[in-house]
Amino acid sequence: MIRQAENRLNNSTLRKIMSSSMPAAGTLTALSNDLADAVARVSQSVVAIHARRRIPSSGLVWSDGIVVAANHTITRDEDISVTSPDGSSVTGTLVGRDPSTDIAVLRAATTARLPDRAGEDQVQVGRVVLAVGRPGAQATASLGIISAVAGEWRTWQGGRIDRFIRLDLSVYDGFSGSALVDAGGKVLGLNSSGLSRASALAIPVTTVERVVGELLKRGRIVRGYLGLAVQPVRLPEVMQRELGLPGPMGLVIINLETGGPADKAGLLLGDIITGLDNQEITDPADLLGFLASETVGTQISLRIVRAGTLETVRATVGERPSRKERGHDR
Repeated sequence: MIRQAENRLNNSTLRKIMSSSMPAAGTLTALSNDLADAVARVSQSVVAIHARRRIPSSGLVWSDGIVVAANHTITRDEDISVTSPDGSSVTGTLVGRDPSTDIAVLRAATTARLPDRAGEDQVQVGRVVLAVGRPGAQATASLGIISAVAGEWRTWQGGRIDRFIRLDLSVYDGFSGSALVDAGGKVLGLNSSGLSRASALAIPVTTVERVVGELLKRGRIVRGYLGLAVQPVRLPEVMQRELGLPGPMGLVIINLETGGPADKAGLLLGDIITGLDNQEITDPADLLGFLASETVGTQISLRIVRAGTLETVRATVGERPSRKERGHDR
């Protein structure tokens, strides 16, 4: 009798546990279905790009006949093909590239459809996201979260990225150029492993839109250029006091391009740049950030330390030549 009572108690407890777990299981199934639907939907906008010797890379249809990709995965300018989700393959024509933001633009008459884009307010730390790529015939996906969000930043090549988006997910081979999407299948940006070796980053929609627009208009990104190389240097405290410098750091010129804007302005190797147009300059990124497209052709004032004295040199900002124009490979 006691055993029967125990059995009834155990059965009752088991039914309660199973009953209480059903909503959780149902929620998990619903989430799984939603994520699978999101991948299926956005994968219709993701193509495979054959523009390198290794496996194909991913690309995202941006507008009618326009595909965006990660620049570092496009290793040739010609003989490019684009494979659509339905398996059809067409020729891709390189419109332009911007290594500094790792964005390349192709024209291709692909059958892939245009994706839906999410608003900037959907880019939040902790939000569940998917990377959806096509490094071959089939779409593949990776699940994770947005691990960090910050404001505008500059890449090591001086490219302006409107928002810092770090991802906690796996970016597999061929995933650069894939779509970053929210759980509803709306595009938040373009994934890239070419902007940082430490972690996967996403290029936000606003940056992609701006760069694509300029590449379609000009075929290149116009940027200011002085023709010099610098590195940070700490200034002696005595020099700071005697010259009235605002901070302890400056940028020492370690290389000058013959005939470049800085050379024509009379700057010399060993000059230490401490300011530019009344702004303190302490990091090479500050200098790169100043040389935007709108500065081309304008005169700027460089405050320098030369042989222990403070001087001002005026230089006219030039247009940065392409690597091919400078005699280098891409």
